[in-house]
Amino acid sequence: MLLRWLEFVLAGFAVCGVAYYALCIWSAVAFWIEVGPRAASRFKPGVSILKPVHGTDPGAYESFRSHCLQQYPEYEIIFGVNDLSDAAVPLVEQLKREFPDRAIKLIACPQALGMNRKVSNLVQMLPAASHEYLLINDGDIRVPQDYLCRVMAPFSSPSVGLVTCLYRGLAANTLGSRLEALGISTDFSAGVLTARLVEGGIRFGLGSTLAFSRKALAAIGGLEPMVDYLADDYELGERIARAGLQVVLADVTVETLLPAYNFRDFLLHQMRWARSTRDSRPRGYAGLLLTFGLPWALLTALLARGHGWSWKLLAVAAAARLLMALFLGVGELRDRQVLRDLILLPLRDLVALGVWAASFAGHKVKWRGTYFILEDGKLRPAA
Repeated sequence: MLLRWLEFVLAGFAVCGVAYYALCIWSAVAFWIEVGPRAASRFKPGVSILKPVHGTDPGAYESFRSHCLQQYPEYEIIFGVNDLSDAAVPLVEQLKREFPDRAIKLIACPQALGMNRKVSNLVQMLPAASHEYLLINDGDIRVPQDYLCRVMAPFSSPSVGLVTCLYRGLAANTLGSRLEALGISTDFSAGVLTARLVEGGIRFGLGSTLAFSRKALAAIGGLEPMVDYLADDYELGERIARAGLQVVLADVTVETLLPAYNFRDFLLHQMRWARSTRDSRPRGYAGLLLTFGLPWALLTALLARGHGWSWKLLAVAAAARLLMALFLGVGELRDRQVLRDLILLPLRDLVALGVWAASFAGHKVKWRGTYFILEDGKLRPAA
């Protein structure tokens, strides 16, 4: 009797997951209808791009270089490192030689103002910024030539406080890297768009792009209050939204080159993301229980010993998940890797369900090679 009851509970979860897949598809349609592509804007203020870097990511130079090729009238790029022995420094010097007419600065940020060295560096980089508008993105982000034009366009409205954007991961040839790229394009982006639809907008930022004005930054007390938070991108967007300003998703997708993760490093990275999201959006994170339609349908079929109704449920869930992956990954993000890796989708979703469940079992995360304890969004050294 208990097993029969569990069958129907899991089947109910699977049905909710299928409904979620449909909602994700509709959220992407709604975003496209409402937003994109936006008409070209004449609003092109000066921008200071702040890039805190730590070591060199895969394809780092090409990622840095893409920021120097912007079709935009006035901007500067400021790189920040903990010290001038960082492996990224020769790449920045090479960039200066290749683009002598581009305003490129390199700032040493020796002070550790908190547990999050990225935010600590940003605080020390800010005095070197010349422009009213600031844009932060991670060192591994690669952008198209119209990136700045499209990110800055929404600021023509004075109600906009922050602009962020979706991204796709360019996978290395390891299973962990391919699973992460698949998750970014077919699950993470769907969650962002669905949150935007359900909540009437987004109230968080993504580390791929965080563009804002000095006025908006002053309204939230600057970056200093975030020096101990792991999810600084989420905190920045949430605080700007709480200040009464709008957070907007730009109609541009950028790229990040993923490391060649082995499976253990992939799981550690996924756990860090999971526990960070759990702390930042606890109710929404708990609700993810009802979004794993394909894994729940697979488990239902196993528990029901392949009864006809369970196979039908699995077929519907698989078809809906496949459609969602193609619509979001290939259609919205233009990620051709999704087609190559569709066969990995069940494995990726089963791993995601396992990581989600395991994330409630502790508070330890690994970031930049160091273990921390994450509580209420803040980092402290692990004992």
